[in-house]
Amino acid sequence: MPEYKTPGVYIEEVDRGPKTIEGVSTSVAGFLGVTERGPLGPHLVTSFADYRRLYGGYSYDDDWTKHGKNEESLPYAVEGFFTNGGGRAYVTRVVPKSWVDNTFVAEKSLGDGGGTNVLKAKAIGPGFWGNGLVVDVADASSNGKDSQDNKRFKFRIGYWQNANSFGASDYDSIKKEKNKGNPDQEEVYDELSPVVSDPNYYRTTINEASSLVAIEELNEGVRPANTSSVESLDMPSTSRDDATTSDDYTWKNYSGRGGLATFEEVDEITMVCVPDADVHSVDGQVVTHCVNRKDRIAILATDNTPSGGDGLSSDIISDYAALYYPYLDVREPGTGLERSIPPTGHVAGIYARSDAEHGVHKAPANEQVRGIDGVAKTVTKGEQASLNPIGINCIREFQGRGIRVWGARTTSSDPSWKYVNVRRLFMYIEESIEEGTNWVVFENNTEELWARVRQTISDFLTTVWEDGGLMGSTPEEAFYVKCDRTTMTQNDIDNGRLICEIGIAPVKPAEFVVFRISQWTAGAEGGG
Repeated sequence: MPEYKTPGVYIEEVDRGPKTIEGVSTSVAGFLGVTERGPLGPHLVTSFADYRRLYGGYSYDDDWTKHGKNEESLPYAVEGFFTNGGGRAYVTRVVPKSWVDNTFVAEKSLGDGGGTNVLKAKAIGPGFWGNGLVVDVADASSNGKDSQDNKRFKFRIGYWQNANSFGASDYDSIKKEKNKGNPDQEEVYDELSPVVSDPNYYRTTINEASSLVAIEELNEGVRPANTSSVESLDMPSTSRDDATTSDDYTWKNYSGRGGLATFEEVDEITMVCVPDADVHSVDGQVVTHCVNRKDRIAILATDNTPSGGDGLSSDIISDYAALYYPYLDVREPGTGLERSIPPTGHVAGIYARSDAEHGVHKAPANEQVRGIDGVAKTVTKGEQASLNPIGINCIREFQGRGIRVWGARTTSSDPSWKYVNVRRLFMYIEESIEEGTNWVVFENNTEELWARVRQTISDFLTTVWEDGGLMGSTPEEAFYVKCDRTTMTQNDIDNGRLICEIGIAPVKPAEFVVFRISQWTAGAEGGG
């Protein structure tokens, strides 16, 4: 209590009312897989253009990347996520563990023209893609006519996806070569300065903006000499031609943290997708990750089996997982050829779209799949009858209505958690309450605090009910909140425990719509 020594009027602000709980986001995806290039992650991308800037394109030469032939689904899945309504995703790049020790990264040192190295440019992320990187130094556009006495310079970075031999040509000549042309990605930084205090200090400017290289300063305050021909980044002499394995996705038996383990760092993720076709063996560990976290759901794909799902079964039993069939057909941008990819990224985008348009309580089904040519296998109503009961959600084509997700089940064996929207609604409510009640910790554990907690949570759940997320014609029918002597013993209170009991009645989807129709004689009594 404040101490008053001078007579007068004093005003004190007292916070006695309930706090507000804000609903957390439910639409952030986590993608794990092989990319053309880029950092190891996790990194946030907010559009497919953002993904391409950091991680490169769609398909690539297997000899060039030294990866397995079918591990190319990630870019299509990420594009499908954004096409179908997704807005935010974290991407973690998967590479062979032997690359991660930071010794398989292309780099190049540039000198001052007198034999002293000034800076080192290193590719962002390991791998053979670094062979396609070149750097070039030239006079700044102002020709150095400033207070820096000709020290300002221009730094260009070019990346050619399928070229690892540049000869002794200058940068502009390479761009004109018939077999190379303009780089697949280019970054130009002008009016750079080697002076640390300058706003255009080269190391800070490049490192904050570049998605291709990171700069290390070797000689402070010294400008690199102009290059007469491009300097291509060199790979280490140690040969690395390892292919990725399932362990590289999960870092099983590895020290440190990589692959799926990096998603532990990102609390925002609510959906996890591993779309690469050859790694269904990691599905169980993806589900375990989601179960342990309890704030995200695994979106999985079945194998791309023969028509009608013959032989399909699910050995994943969890209310934190949803399984989809069949694969989707898309076009390769470079070749125009059709290829089949797992539907996980597109489905994650539909989750996000449904959340935005209807709310997380709405089942993300009967929603059209955008950005595809078709489904790899046609599923009939009769065939789905054998798949739906075992938790395999089908994607089907309907005449006049397009291709739609036609299932909303988890893989749970518990009927209470049968539906995807029920699991995700509970995740949303639990995470929102957890984040919105941190203010309670270390408050005096008294009846006054209990009342404020009850009111805070009741206000939030009333909003959820008003938005259509809970059953019942009144809030009293939709939920209850208890936080009093009936939920806590004196021993609980003495040991610092505040226990609040919450019950909610979630809405469930109308999965089977039945119209009972009979003949009725006009004027006769009926309808009872």
